[in-house]
Amino acid sequence: MQLFQSKKIKWPLVLIAWGFMIILLILPIALVITQAFSTGFSHYLTVLASPNTLHAINLTIAATVVSVFVNLIIGVSAAWIIAFHDFPGKRLLNTLIDLPFSVSPVIAGLIFILTFSRTGWFYPVLQSLNIQIIFAPPAIFLATIFVTFPFVARELIPVLEARGREEEQTAAFLGANLKDIFMQITFPAIKTPLLTGMVLATARAMGEFGAVAVVSGNIPGKTLTLPLLVQSLYDQFKFPDAFAVATILLIFTFLIVFLQRLLIGPKQFQKG
Repeated sequence: MQLFQSKKIKWPLVLIAWGFMIILLILPIALVITQAFSTGFSHYLTVLASPNTLHAINLTIAATVVSVFVNLIIGVSAAWIIAFHDFPGKRLLNTLIDLPFSVSPVIAGLIFILTFSRTGWFYPVLQSLNIQIIFAPPAIFLATIFVTFPFVARELIPVLEARGREEEQTAAFLGANLKDIFMQITFPAIKTPLLTGMVLATARAMGEFGAVAVVSGNIPGKTLTLPLLVQSLYDQFKFPDAFAVATILLIFTFLIVFLQRLLIGPKQFQKG
């Protein structure tokens, strides 16, 4: 105990922690905000109210909502199956869930290009149905779902495996249906990791760049998400505009962190 209370250890660690936060987090954020307002507040509002920015905001929110909703369903289902059931290929399925963590987002985008572009397997069917995937919002939704898929499942699987299946099996033996078993027994136990997974998926979806850049075509007013719009403005040497749009992502990030603390909070972790 005296070792951990020693000032010779305490203060150097405090200085290292704060030095790291200031250099890599606080200072860059301050510089982004400063650059965003470098041409005046009126110009900042003009950039935020431009059609391209408003469309990028709507598209980013839509891609985030769709991906989190889909991954909520798929993640919970995958976690339930892996934790509570034995079946052929279970270990392979458990391994494949981590694939988006290890595959480069650019490679993920190329996979969708090869699958849904003019030379892809499904293009004749899509063309007959007059459906465009690549260089359109559906491709952005698919790419975002892919890169955010593991977050919910990976938060839930260890929790469900650690608590076992006895309570659910007992409830089923007593005649409870699946809905009651999930809502009254499973959900209270996974509420905190479920919210954590959704928050992580939301943060990743908001900031995804690589996979979306490959499949979107970077079409202004059509397929530019907020990260892509920042890059586009930066490449055009419109630095204040790029930083102005970047502040929107910062605001979303702070809201996500605040929501995480509000819904989960330290007390939840202490109970767990």
